[in-house]
Amino acid sequence: YGNNLFIDTKIEMNPVQDVDSLESFRESICNCQKCSLGNTRANFVFGVGNPHADIVFVGEAPGKKEDLIGEPFVGRAGKLLDKILEAIDLTREDIYICNVLKCRPPQNRDPLPNEVDLCEPYLKTQLLMINPKLIVALGRVSACTILKTKEPLKNLRNRIFQYEGIDLLVTYHPAALLRNPNFKKPAWEDFQLIRDKYLIQN
Repeated sequence: YGNNLFIDTKIEMNPVQDVDSLESFRESICNCQKCSLGNTRANFVFGVGNPHADIVFVGEAPGKKEDLIGEPFVGRAGKLLDKILEAIDLTREDIYICNVLKCRPPQNRDPLPNEVDLCEPYLKTQLLMINPKLIVALGRVSACTILKTKEPLKNLRNRIFQYEGIDLLVTYHPAALLRNPNFKKPAWEDFQLIRDKYLIQN
C-alpha cells in the first residue's frame, strides 16, 4: 500500500516543486505529449545557455534545423544572433536562449493558441529558475504570443514591458534581418539599449 500512497501524494503535488535544476526540469518534460506537436517533432527543444543568465532571449518556436539538432537558434539566424551578441560583448555562454514552444510546428507555421496555452507554463518555469533581469522577445510572433497582443512590432519596440515580474524588451527576429537588411539599424539600436541599460551598470 505504500506505493499507492506515494503515487497519490505525487499526483497532488506540483511536479515543478521537485525540480532543482534546469537540466532535471528538462528531463521531466522532454517527452511531453500535451499537444499534437509531440507527435511530429524530431526533438524537444528546451533551451541552452547560462542557467544564471541576466538576459534570456525568447523566440517563437523551433525551426527545421533546431528540430533536427535539438537546440534553439542554430541556423543562419542563430549565427547572426551570435554576431550581434558579440558586438555588445556577450556570448551564448553569457545568456540563455529558448522558445515559447518547445516543439516545431509543421512547416514552421505560427504557434496555435492552444499550443501556447499548454507550453507557456514551461517557459514560465524556466524564467522562474533562471531569474533574469531582462527578457528579449525575438520577433513579432514571440512578442505577441508572450504579451497577448496583436500590435505590430514597430509599436512594441523601445518600450519596457513586464512578464512574470521581469522586464521585457521586443526586437526583430534575426531571420527578419536576413530577409530585410533595413531592419538591421533599428535592431542594433535595440541591442545598444540592452547593453546600456542592462549590462553597463554591472
